Amino acid sequence: MKLLVFAGSARSESFNRRLARVAADAARAAGAQATLLELADYDIPMYHAELEARGTPPDVIRLKEAMDAHPAWIIATPEYNGSYTGLLKNTLDWTSSPVAGHPVFADASRPFAGKVVGMLSASNGALGGLRAQSHLAPLLLNLGCWLAPRAYALPRAASAFDAQGQLLDAEQQAQVADVVRQVLWAAGRLHGEQA
Repeated sequence: MKLLVFAGSARSESFNRRLARVAADAARAAGAQATLLELADYDIPMYHAELEARGTPPDVIRLKEAMDAHPAWIIATPEYNGSYTGLLKNTLDWTSSPVAGHPVFADASRPFAGKVVGMLSASNGALGGLRAQSHLAPLLLNLGCWLAPRAYALPRAASAFDAQGQLLDAEQQAQVADVVRQVLWAAGRLHGEQA
């Protein structure tokens, strides 16, 4: 099973980028082919229709291709002002917009429809980013994703990781692994075990 893992942050010391790496490691340990994608590697401007009318940026197409190639995703979302980040919203706005004349992405449902998505979040607060997840979930459902019922919000993230970026607490590691396993299980049944 091919799993795409990414965080809605480009900050070098992001808790959610660390959490995404933990999830990718858990997926590989479960036998999946995990791709850890970094949004900072894509040159994507702020979305607006006039800019899009001049042509979809090449890195948007490249990101759509990466998303489309994976039947299962894990998204680690930071929480800014009680919701998900502008970076994540901009990413989803661009990648959900159809590309006129494109052989694959003229289809407005690609790359979202049918993807099985698990949500993670990390925050230094006691709720661990739960409010961001509560805002992100309806957006993913609106885009046609299958949302895994199990999610995990990591609280007090500033003290949760060791120097190598691994979670210190075994129960927290298990919570992340449980989300990953549920996403892989569901994607295997929805898309076939060979996906």
